[in-house]
Amino acid sequence: MQRIPDAAIRRLPAYLRWLTECEEERVTSVMLGQATGYSSEQVRKDLAYFGAFGTRGVGYDVSALRDEIYRILKLDQGVRAIVVGAGHLGTALVRYVDQGHQDVKIMALVDNNPAIIGTQVGSLRVEPVERLEELVHELDIGIGVLTVPKEAAVLVADRLDEAGVRAILNFAPVAVCTRHPEVFVQPIDLTLEMQALSYFVGQKAPNRL
Repeated sequence: MQRIPDAAIRRLPAYLRWLTECEEERVTSVMLGQATGYSSEQVRKDLAYFGAFGTRGVGYDVSALRDEIYRILKLDQGVRAIVVGAGHLGTALVRYVDQGHQDVKIMALVDNNPAIIGTQVGSLRVEPVERLEELVHELDIGIGVLTVPKEAAVLVADRLDEAGVRAILNFAPVAVCTRHPEVFVQPIDLTLEMQALSYFVGQKAPNRL
């Protein structure tokens, strides 16, 4: 079985977002590529990993392609997440998803701070972190989101792994790994991203008219 590159899978949500907002009935790979910042060749290659969705010279049916990508990403199965860490980032994520981003539903928010346990964040009540495993099982959680300090990230990742999540989104500024290789870990270090962007800021800007 052909292994699908992780990068190709990560581009699918960008395609899906644009197709969801697109008002055309049919689009070409050129249109989809220009709208999402990728080449038409890249678009065709990414989609080809999953099947033949378009017609040469005609393009893609927007509704059908949108439904197929939605299915490929398994968003039709009702993916559920738990956020560990009810600090500024964790609560911001919960409120953001509460505003109508329902493809991945945040079902629980946990923390170890007695001062905020029991408080309301969006539609969720902050639960004690001791309930983490119970909530994962009870709510059929598939994704664990780490918004904890780096000192706690490895331990919490281990607990999520053992509890049975299938993927971890790690915002903590430390690398974590899982004991089960089938559990996918996606690190997002905002500081590293900004440091990388500083390279482009430091480049000599062209003269502007």
